[in-house]
Amino acid sequence: MAIYFYKINDEYGCLSNFSHHGFELAGKWWMTSEHYFQAQKYSGTEYEEVIRLLDNPMKAAEMGRNRNLPLRRDWEQVKDNVMRKAVFAKFSQNDELKTLLLNTGLECIIEKTTNDYYWGCGTDGSGKNMLGIILMETREKLRV
Repeated sequence: MAIYFYKINDEYGCLSNFSHHGFELAGKWWMTSEHYFQAQKYSGTEYEEVIRLLDNPMKAAEMGRNRNLPLRRDWEQVKDNVMRKAVFAKFSQNDELKTLLLNTGLECIIEKTTNDYYWGCGTDGSGKNMLGIILMETREKLRV
């Protein structure tokens, strides 16, 4: 069996980067893991702070995907570890989320997306599901 998530109002919606479960990382407060992830595309620039302060994760995602902004050169090399940091901070600093994640046991966690074949499973299920993999890695780290 597997645990699927996508929309924040679904049973496992808190697994989504859009869920409003904030955390502190790098000395700053982040409203969502989506805010942190998107802001790190512009680490060290004015856009990092602009994204951090946006009032919802959809706006952070939209700005983070704006290819008119100067994307950091090493983004493809660091993006997985940026996501790992955000997800670990979110789940280690929010006790109810930590409990929920740990209670998923050994189930496979899958972001059920329709168009994202990297972070999710994609329309046909053939996607890499990197967010699900990172959530399962985080679950193992939190078990210790």
